[in-house]
Amino acid sequence: MINSRNLADLLPRTAAKAALFRDECARAGHDIIFTSTYRDKESQDALYAQGRTTAGKRVTNAKGGDSFHQYRVAFDFVPVVNGVAVWNDDVTWAACGAIAKRVGLEWGGYWDGFKDKPHCQDLNGYGLDQYKRGEAK
Repeated sequence: MINSRNLADLLPRTAAKAALFRDECARAGHDIIFTSTYRDKESQDALYAQGRTTAGKRVTNAKGGDSFHQYRVAFDFVPVVNGVAVWNDDVTWAACGAIAKRVGLEWGGYWDGFKDKPHCQDLNGYGLDQYKRGEAK
């Protein structure tokens, strides 16, 4: 199973935006770490099972093949304060989300329905079906 945290495992366009996002967050006083960049189908399926057929809280609605992480155009992050991941600070999440939008990323915290605050993606105008068919660039 592969669940990378390395920006080099993203498409170059997405990696560049992720690095800019990290740098802009730092300039605004918000340190972040990347918790997931590329993940393979097996890793995605394990996350999808969480809270359904295995223990834990549901963290994704995407099965293997249906996650933009697998197409190397999405990443997850978390703000960090004094070396500790901060999962429940809505003000910090909103500030980071605004920075993501400013650098050209889609932030999951803006989604209707399921809010995925740790998630950012760079779809470049393509939909999931186009990524699945290999048509997206």
